[in-house]
Amino acid sequence: MPLPVPLTHHITCRPQRVALLQHIAEQGSITRAAKAAGMSYKAAWDAIDELNNLASSPLVERSTGGRGGGGARLSAEGERVLRLYQRLQALQAQLLEATDDVSDLDLLGRLMLRTSARNQLQGQVSDLHRVGWHDRVGLALSGGLQIQALITHDSTERLGLTLGTTVVALLKAGWVRLLGHSDQADQQHNCLQVTVDALLTGTDGPHEVRLALGNGQILCAFAEPAWLAEHQVTVGSALRVQFSAADVVIGIPA
Repeated sequence: MPLPVPLTHHITCRPQRVALLQHIAEQGSITRAAKAAGMSYKAAWDAIDELNNLASSPLVERSTGGRGGGGARLSAEGERVLRLYQRLQALQAQLLEATDDVSDLDLLGRLMLRTSARNQLQGQVSDLHRVGWHDRVGLALSGGLQIQALITHDSTERLGLTLGTTVVALLKAGWVRLLGHSDQADQQHNCLQVTVDALLTGTDGPHEVRLALGNGQILCAFAEPAWLAEHQVTVGSALRVQFSAADVVIGIPA
């Protein structure tokens, strides 16, 4: 069961992203919802990926042929979360009325975690054992997927990690390596089966690749155009990714 998170965390942690759910419910289109929320199409999909990855099950389901060039609807869990958010908005109004000093809310907001890591995956500690000065932490994601993190023993104690602790695994997109069919995976690294969900091309340099895990969560990685062409990577291609356990940063709710 996820750890309880203070009300102020929910209120201060980018409410625009959660409010995007309401626009999706009303518009049935990512393009229209993004416009209504004052976001770019890419920013909207980044927000949806983050919300889906951090929830126990995806909140937004994508469909083809929708109005406005990108059909989408809320899942049953998404509708439940939207109702919760609307209740939190009402509580927020009450909280603001009862607060004597607005700076107190600003202080709480600064204490809440915001990160530049593109990949954020919710999971639970399923294994924990000492390896020299470090601890190898097994994390169970939804859908039966498993990854490992390597952190210092001091970090384990400071975070209060025990079996069953709910955590968020943070991983920069640049640390995720795509593997071709003939590439050998490093047995010391995490290796996952993925399907290419989208290819976002830039004017130059590496392309951003969105990768769907079997449980519906999304990983982001970068790949050179030449590598993608050599391996004939397109949307729907089945690939593998690997990343070091030492590159996985563990966070817990404040």
